[in-house]
Amino acid sequence: MDASVKVMRSYDYCHFEISLSIDETTLEEADNLRKAAARLTDKAVHQYKIAKREAENMIHGGNKLKLEKETKIIRENFPKSEWTPEQQAKIKALEDFEYYDYQDDWDNYWD
Repeated sequence: MDASVKVMRSYDYCHFEISLSIDETTLEEADNLRKAAARLTDKAVHQYKIAKREAENMIHGGNKLKLEKETKIIRENFPKSEWTPEQQAKIKALEDFEYYDYQDDWDNYWD
């Protein structure tokens, strides 16, 4: 029997997908393959969380320009489908910062 498994996790509007296959296998080996794929996607989400936290710290630490340069390089040189969890996290952190930066909106809110 041949087996193929695909596990997909969505987190923070990002998708992490692992596909694995094996030839000449038993049901138990296929189940182990499924568990391995699930562990790999969980690891990708975990790496993403760490990288996004580091990118957010970079923004709030005054290194927003550096992060903007890094994300520009990522966008120009890598197709989105090939971004690593770290690259996805940097881009998402910058996008979130720009989307949720309400500071300018509140400066004159009560005037």
